[in-house]
Amino acid sequence: AEEGDSILQCVAGCEGSPGILTDYFLKLSRLPAERRAALVSDPRFGALCHRAVTAIRLFSTPDLIQILKACVPLAVPASHPLLNACEAEFCRRAWDMGLEQLLLVADCWRCLDRSVPSYLGILFSYANLHWRDLTLPQFVQLLYIIGEGRRSPVDLAQKVESTILKHLDAFTLEELGAICLGLFKSLSGISDHVMRRIADRVSLQMEDMSTYALVNVLKMLRYTRMDHPPLMRELGKVIPARIPATNIQGIMHITLTYSSLHFFDEGVLAAVAASLPSKVSYCRSKDAAKFLWSFGCLDYEPPNEEEFYPSLINQLHAKLHEFSKFPEHLLTALLGLAFVKRFPEELIDFAFREEFVQRTRGSKYELNKDLFTLGKSVEIECPTYRGNRLPPQLSQEFTEMASSFAEQEIYVRPEILEATSLLESMLGGPEYVKNHMILPHTRSSDLEVHLATDGHPIPFNFKDPVATKKLKGMGVSLTDDLMSQLIQGRAHNQSPTEVGNEARIPGQERGDAAGMPCLGGALPAGSTSQAEPKPGHWQPQEVRLALQVSNRNHFCYGSRRLLGLHCLKRRQLRLLGYTVVEIPFWEWFPLLKRTRSEKLSYLHYKVFCTALLTRAG
Repeated sequence: AEEGDSILQCVAGCEGSPGILTDYFLKLSRLPAERRAALVSDPRFGALCHRAVTAIRLFSTPDLIQILKACVPLAVPASHPLLNACEAEFCRRAWDMGLEQLLLVADCWRCLDRSVPSYLGILFSYANLHWRDLTLPQFVQLLYIIGEGRRSPVDLAQKVESTILKHLDAFTLEELGAICLGLFKSLSGISDHVMRRIADRVSLQMEDMSTYALVNVLKMLRYTRMDHPPLMRELGKVIPARIPATNIQGIMHITLTYSSLHFFDEGVLAAVAASLPSKVSYCRSKDAAKFLWSFGCLDYEPPNEEEFYPSLINQLHAKLHEFSKFPEHLLTALLGLAFVKRFPEELIDFAFREEFVQRTRGSKYELNKDLFTLGKSVEIECPTYRGNRLPPQLSQEFTEMASSFAEQEIYVRPEILEATSLLESMLGGPEYVKNHMILPHTRSSDLEVHLATDGHPIPFNFKDPVATKKLKGMGVSLTDDLMSQLIQGRAHNQSPTEVGNEARIPGQERGDAAGMPCLGGALPAGSTSQAEPKPGHWQPQEVRLALQVSNRNHFCYGSRRLLGLHCLKRRQLRLLGYTVVEIPFWEWFPLLKRTRSEKLSYLHYKVFCTALLTRAG
């Protein structure tokens, strides 16, 4: 304390040259932390800063950098006049400085939590012109600074990719982590090729990588939506043992990587669930929400679910005040819970308060779909709930939005068009099948079919089948390329043969279900059933089928495990009295290139044998 007073007393007693002023700042920055904390409010320190501002152009560049560095431990506020003067002066001098100096100054601004877009713009332009002079450590630091500035300079993008590829094996694993963090924070898109090369190296050396660096790679893997099974498999071996020693944000990002990539690994998820209750008090609202979403998305309820879920729900209550600013986190959490059939009524009531709904409408995120899914799920699954609900006008608005989207993006999928057309031929016409969303809030289509107790189809689709008429003339051609995309997808490494061999349905070893005697039969085109109910009226004993023409995006990666949203949909269809019939992609997509009779036999089996089993049950 005496040393600090002595320094400040000297400031008051002399004018001081730039060198002496610099020395004062350096000495003050080396004082004990408790003494430094009181300096900023000391008038004598204010006088020192004022003298530095007055003489700002007289300082040499190294001295000015020393002053800025001293401001970091002194915790000078980001809006302080001294920093305003320093920023302006560094912008003026930037083109006369070296790259090492420019990077150091940029890092000081980051430590001072000061936004300096003009300075960063000059730095990036300078780096662009002197790209060949960058050393690898300078490149890594530049990427880190780009990330902390939350902006991606477009003119550097190609050079960044080229440098990563050229020196990939020369970077340390920790440097690769820093590079990925910079790319992630600046929302810099990189090519699949570059990300795959990074993932290739990490998957081979993961055990030697710190958890911090590894998590940063996972962030970028998630951002690029990159499937990389070798990395994920290696992660499943390495990361469970590290979970207990990892901080809560790191665990959240690991878990979110699995759910975002739809990659199910029970060992990792169980390790996360086991460690979470003791760390839950460190969860921000965002963390709690992402954990609940991830487990719900993958439809996984851990062995310690009776401890896991209450601890996270209690944390949501503790963080309730944060949801006014971040409404998306509450909806994310509640949807994750709904996927696994958990509906905390107090939180749901809060989410449907008028003021909260208005906040979601004003959010920068698109939250309408989340509100809609939650609201309708509560309506179907919580008959005793008496709290606030989604307003009917919003429900109608969201239904219309979902239907409009489905007509353009879902009903027109070739696998759905083909199934619809064949079912119409098999059952007797468009009035016997309806391609629509029974539950619009689940955002996927159903092929609805009604059967009488004797197994005959019942016509019910008497309204103008707009979707069917629109779709029939579209002429989708099932080319080999399209089939490859349908079966494999961009991020699917299983071959059609592997997929097809994994699950043959009974009697389908030769792709022929005609040999299986089932109830009912195909009606000639144009004929009508004996039982024709009035539109909108259900027959007491009729069987209502909801055929699910699924695709690979409805399932966990490379598996037949349904994702949470699609489990929720099937559960709710059954609650409404429907019999759910699966037309899974691993069975249906290979059939799309087979003969018409084979496809009809398959659908005949699915419709009529399912009805028989339903009646028997």
